[in-house]
Amino acid sequence: MRLLLGAVALLSRLGAALGSLATIVTLVLVALSVVARYGFGRPLPWIDEVAGWLVVALVMFSAAEAQRHGEHIGIDPPPRLAGSRLGAGLRVLGLVAVAATAAILLHEGIETVEFSRMVGIATNIEGVPIWWLHALIPIGAALLLLVALAQLAGLKPPAKPDAFSPE
Repeated sequence: MRLLLGAVALLSRLGAALGSLATIVTLVLVALSVVARYGFGRPLPWIDEVAGWLVVALVMFSAAEAQRHGEHIGIDPPPRLAGSRLGAGLRVLGLVAVAATAAILLHEGIETVEFSRMVGIATNIEGVPIWWLHALIPIGAALLLLVALAQLAGLKPPAKPDAFSPE
């Protein structure tokens, strides 16, 4: 189990590294676009499209690592319930919701890629098919699903309540 959790963590960190790289490249491209447009009066319209793709990449690649560190958007149970069975149940419910959402994104992302490949949709940049961009969705969703399932598998049951625990 520990080896599996370590492998999922490694994949999640790799996704976060790719998301970080996408962030840096986006920053560089936007700066280049501003200099080209306002410094030289020669806008580079392809940069806006590529920067949009990179934003999708950074979100999809980084979501799993945010989930792994508990920094994903969620609702935490009140602190007084944290160690209780109700608190543990709420945590499980939250993880199941994340896993279900990731599974839906994975399924729909795969269908989107299949459709765009079948139709042959291309981007405005010659030689770049749109399915390359669409592929970011199932890749990120698969990472998020792996992390949520690993978190579910690694949950420990709550401690038995003592006489002083609110229940």
